Amino acid sequence: MTAQTDLNTYDLVVGGETVAADSGGYFETVDPATEEPLAKVARARKPDIERAVSAATDAHEKWSSTAPQERGRLLSDLAERIRANQERLALLETRDNGKPLSHARSDVETCARYFEYYAGVADKLHGDSIPLTDDYVDYTVREPLGVTAQIIPWNLPTNIFGRSVAPALATGNTAVVKPAEQTPLTAVEIGKLAAEVGLPEGVLNVVPGFGEEAGAPLAEHPGVDGVSFTGSVPTGIEVGTAAVENLTNVHLELGGKSPNVVWPDADIDSAVDSTMRGIFANAGQVCSAGSRLVVHEDVRAAFLDTLTDRIGAMTVDAGETDPDMGPLVSETQLETVTEYIEIGRTEAGDPLVGGDTLDRDGYFVEPTVFDGVENSMRIAQEEIFGPVLSVIEFGTEAEALEIANNVEYGLVAGIHTRDMGRAHRFARDVQAGQVYINEWFAGGEETPFGGFKKSGFGREKGLAAVDAYTQVKNVCANISPTRERG
Repeated sequence: MTAQTDLNTYDLVVGGETVAADSGGYFETVDPATEEPLAKVARARKPDIERAVSAATDAHEKWSSTAPQERGRLLSDLAERIRANQERLALLETRDNGKPLSHARSDVETCARYFEYYAGVADKLHGDSIPLTDDYVDYTVREPLGVTAQIIPWNLPTNIFGRSVAPALATGNTAVVKPAEQTPLTAVEIGKLAAEVGLPEGVLNVVPGFGEEAGAPLAEHPGVDGVSFTGSVPTGIEVGTAAVENLTNVHLELGGKSPNVVWPDADIDSAVDSTMRGIFANAGQVCSAGSRLVVHEDVRAAFLDTLTDRIGAMTVDAGETDPDMGPLVSETQLETVTEYIEIGRTEAGDPLVGGDTLDRDGYFVEPTVFDGVENSMRIAQEEIFGPVLSVIEFGTEAEALEIANNVEYGLVAGIHTRDMGRAHRFARDVQAGQVYINEWFAGGEETPFGGFKKSGFGREKGLAAVDAYTQVKNVCANISPTRERG
């Protein structure tokens, strides 16, 4: 890959201005559909993190004391500005990440919706009145943490930007955002849009860069009061450890190996649609992907016949053509996924469908399904983060639940059945932070999201996110009459 001089340049957004990195250095992002350089991006390092945290610190007092309804109006304006730029941002996301254009458009709309939703929350953060005796008045208030850090992953950069940043700003915090080095472009653009709508200087700062150079100094910065990280378990442990050493609030949304359980009484066409969406959306690069198909023995053969027919009709191409599935995000991710496919061949035999890379430029791999998988196999236990589905057969309700829970993750789980008693028993007993019934990816911006076990802790989305970005202060007053002293 050779450097180009005509690439668009993206600088940092610090203190409401676009600025070069302190070192003057840049790095190139790559279009995963062509393997060609896409843009030059300022490479933030520790001095830039210091500058961004300082700007956020300086802005915090003014922003936190801004009337909540005014904060809400500004976030609502930003939502509308994001929508007005939907096509431009979606194309940028597609070229940066590889995902189909329609998926990118949806992610931009979701980002806008997060800002819109939390704009409405800003002036509704009520405290509680706690009844004690007649001699006391006791109440709570919610206050912002201060400066928050959002470390954004590469798989859903625009979507998760809104999911993490909107509640932070709505609750009166300021933010320093470190987007993934693979996909930093929309974060920089939204940072510039925030300045255009009048968000005060320093409230939202964007510092693209690499993990060790920018992410680590941000997570461990003593001036940061809250850290939100979405990504892998090993990196999440590092981020969490760095934050805890400063006694900093931390929220981790990590990996998943989610079960998608199909019973014979399910609507099979709908279940097949959900299965495909759950594992092939964003080329399987989704933490909540339904990567384990746990299918009843009575319907397995018919289900897989329908599934493989649908897969055979899928289009795999550059995201700009709006195919059913685009490329993986990077060469590194392609190597990881193909390595797991080879592990799957060793463990379970040749794939039922797929299993090869495409003979063309770009990081393309075929949609892949392994049948006859045992839940103890690595392809059933380890997060692949690619379009690779493991099919596991079951016979009883107890067996399905055991398979679903017997992994170290617990992010989401799904079940397809017309028996609502069975569905709700599964929802009660499965170890997952979110349960889908008869539709994978059910829910929206209003529904709390987060994991059990090694899938992390804390919740994003919905009103639950308010807890991650506020701290509760209790106020207790003695109002009894002063007694005469003698």
